[in-house]
Amino acid sequence: MKIKDIRVIVTSPGQNFVTVKIITDEGIYGVGDATLNGRELAVATYLEKHVVPCLLGRDASRIEDIWQYLYRGGYWRRGPVTMAAISAIDMALWDIKAKACNMPLYQLLGGASREKIMIYTHAHGSTIEETVEAVVQKKEEGFQAIRVQCGVPGLDRIYGISKLNSGPRPDGGFLPDEDIWSTEKYLPFIPKVFERLRDVLGWDTHLLHDAHHRLSPIEAARLGKDLEPYRLFWLEDAVAAEDQENFRHVRNHTTTPLAVGEVFNSIWDARDLIREQLIDYIRTTSCHAGGVTGLRRIFDYAAMHNVKTGCHGPGDVSPITMGVNTHLGLWVPNYGIQEFADYCPQVMDVFPSTWTHNKGFMHPGDVPGHGVDIDEELAARFPYERAYLPVNRLEDGTLWHW
Repeated sequence: MKIKDIRVIVTSPGQNFVTVKIITDEGIYGVGDATLNGRELAVATYLEKHVVPCLLGRDASRIEDIWQYLYRGGYWRRGPVTMAAISAIDMALWDIKAKACNMPLYQLLGGASREKIMIYTHAHGSTIEETVEAVVQKKEEGFQAIRVQCGVPGLDRIYGISKLNSGPRPDGGFLPDEDIWSTEKYLPFIPKVFERLRDVLGWDTHLLHDAHHRLSPIEAARLGKDLEPYRLFWLEDAVAAEDQENFRHVRNHTTTPLAVGEVFNSIWDARDLIREQLIDYIRTTSCHAGGVTGLRRIFDYAAMHNVKTGCHGPGDVSPITMGVNTHLGLWVPNYGIQEFADYCPQVMDVFPSTWTHNKGFMHPGDVPGHGVDIDEELAARFPYERAYLPVNRLEDGTLWHW
């Protein structure tokens, strides 16, 4: 079964997505997600100009060989652009193989380890009471796990919750939005949010929190210790992820579970964190860490060291990624949880999917492949729109982690 054609499809049904569609000479096709939020065209160009010409005519069933060809053969390894491109190709090839075998992807991986997978949703508010109301609403919708963010007094916005664009430029494009941050205001306040939530909710709801890489190691350690009485499911991205040694300092001072990895692109980014058990959950996702092939290796390695999965799943990865993650989650023995931010109806129209979610759980469906497709005609109605993730500054103007 040879690769006959590869299409790179960029569409923006309210959010930019990059999709790869691989078509074989037997008529079976598969799709993969190459979205890299704010840098979509860099990946699309890398695919069109460098990857696609090298794959035409190759045997679509040789997934491992193609993965190694794109990773080792490219010489310039890793990095978000390269790995997003490899991820999309890999997802599409696994989609083809599962369709050719007439089975859902999770069966091809080895079958289900559970009946469904737990997901977490997002809730936030400008004040503590608004946040409590938002969390209670999500709980009433059936979610058992909820990520909580709250506006910090003295700061204008709910941190980590921003629009993709700021004001328009004369050329019709946009500049990144800019947020203001103060660790001094944040640290004494956020434990009060969870104290109030536990008073209202009790202890039968999993609560998560994202620090967005904004703290120093000792600040993160202090926060983790202050949050211990409220038994968080995890504290996410407590410190900048580049220096894995940072997590050792945090780990030595708190028993609050730690999660990181949404900006990781390969097993090498997480190796020491996993091997030394400095984290509890690894948050890499299929469209950024090498597709099914890359993510499966990370998950297997994590299982050896008592680290669970917690895939990144915001609205800026396409439903294809969500479908692939759900198949992996149903299979993987050391499953933890899956982020689920949901999608607007027009996104789901462009990407018809068989995965379903109900009362805080998901299932990928049982059709052959990974169960997600793209409506190319509809996708063409939503042209690319330049957009960025926000930028963050301290109150004195210093550029900081977003």
